[in-house]
Amino acid sequence: MKIKVYLEPSDEGGYTVFVPSLPGCISEGETKEEAIKNIKEAIELYLEPVEDDILGVSNAEELELAI
Repeated sequence: MKIKVYLEPSDEGGYTVFVPSLPGCISEGETKEEAIKNIKEAIELYLEPVEDDILGVSNAEELELAI
């Protein structure tokens, strides 16, 4: 999967990186490399299904959509 991220220098030093297509998915790092490593982890966690959320909806119908 390819996903577009934006990396910008932080005012206090280091870098902030965010993913426009995943609202609230933001990370940072002291170097560009660290910021990129951290956002990869943040994206994985963001996209990981949360078992509690799935089990908490007792009358929901599960569907798969191709987009």
